[in-house]
Amino acid sequence: MKKSQAHFPKIPPIAYEGPRSENPLSFRHYNPAQIIDGRSLRDHLRFSIAYWHSFRGVGADPFGWGTIVRPWESGRDPLAVARTRMDAAFEFFVKIQAPFWCFHDRDIAPEGRSLAESNRNLDRLVAHAKQLQKATGVKLLWGTANLFSNPRYMCGAATNPDAHVFAYAAAQVKKALEVTKELGGENYVFWGGREGYETLLNTDLKREQEHLAAFLHMAVDYAKVIGFKGQFLIEPKPKEPTKHQYDFDVAAGLAFLKTHGLDRHFKFNIETNHATLAGHTFQHEIETAAAHGMLGSIDANTGDLLLGWDTDQFNTDVKELTLAMVSILRAGGLGAGGFNFDAKLRRPSIDLEDLFYAHIGGFDTYALAFKLARRILAEGKFTQFVAARYNSYNAGFGRDIESGRVGFKELEKIALKLGEPLSHSGRQEYLENLLNQYLHG
Repeated sequence: MKKSQAHFPKIPPIAYEGPRSENPLSFRHYNPAQIIDGRSLRDHLRFSIAYWHSFRGVGADPFGWGTIVRPWESGRDPLAVARTRMDAAFEFFVKIQAPFWCFHDRDIAPEGRSLAESNRNLDRLVAHAKQLQKATGVKLLWGTANLFSNPRYMCGAATNPDAHVFAYAAAQVKKALEVTKELGGENYVFWGGREGYETLLNTDLKREQEHLAAFLHMAVDYAKVIGFKGQFLIEPKPKEPTKHQYDFDVAAGLAFLKTHGLDRHFKFNIETNHATLAGHTFQHEIETAAAHGMLGSIDANTGDLLLGWDTDQFNTDVKELTLAMVSILRAGGLGAGGFNFDAKLRRPSIDLEDLFYAHIGGFDTYALAFKLARRILAEGKFTQFVAARYNSYNAGFGRDIESGRVGFKELEKIALKLGEPLSHSGRQEYLENLLNQYLHG
């Protein structure tokens, strides 16, 4: 369609050209049509574009206003601008070969002067998105509601001390669930951007957490009412914007969900940058979720370890992503989830081409990491080492420990009889060298 080529006329569809390609507008490792284990690489990775960064981001940071100005952002009618912006977005999705996209409700439609007007605006843009999805084949990985930007949510949404704000947030999520279902969204994400507190001088922590649990139960109940079959996801986020976030990391999220009887309804959407802000590695958060069968989806970005805030950069760290992919594949993959590029251009990256370069780098790095992880798991060297390290639990009193057939009295007798245990090397340096052989061999 001629109209679909209106916004990036100088940029061709991005094609796979192989590792030796010197064309910066091509894939070197991501070949979406490549068949691996009976599935295309496109289906294995399920890449998604984050609408808020790629098409609402303006290059602003905490110390300065935006630097990025897009040609489609002109006009006096906010709804007309929103439609044109969405046309540009879907042209980008198609050219970059992204099978999915993600959005917050306020990303795609302007907020009105009332909730009713906001809902009408959203309905108009959702109808347009539905047409574009049908025309392009791009699907919705997940939707969510922005419960953090508007000043009404300055003290949280579900955890707000004002019941009126709680009710408004509930109404907004109700609508967001409806439009996510309308667009065939495969997941719905809860990102508690301000669900936390700054000081206990004005906070009833227990009551706020109970309110948050009640809110999530209401969402589960309403999903059943409207027949939404998608997966619910919790996205842990520490430090930003509140000092004490209730969804600090996967472990805190697990404790909360299990305490309030929500764990069978939710999985986790894990973001690399949030993991490091919590003081963990990306792989640690993945393993923690996977250990409880609650690994759901990934927000594909990274942070700057020298900065203490959420920089949301495109991740090109092959080592970090290979380790993450090992854990994801070992857990059986992401199911209905995917890899959503919740990443934004750097402030000086203001050209349209930069949007393509950034996503090409992200797609390629994840694809390479996926292939390296498959090789690591197929050869089994790390798996065999770990299995051998825990071999003492496979028989004898070790097996009795794991099965619960012994207690302190029995183990004391065994310890007195056997004496001092022998020490065994963890061989960390050897294993790090072995990993480097895969990465650079």
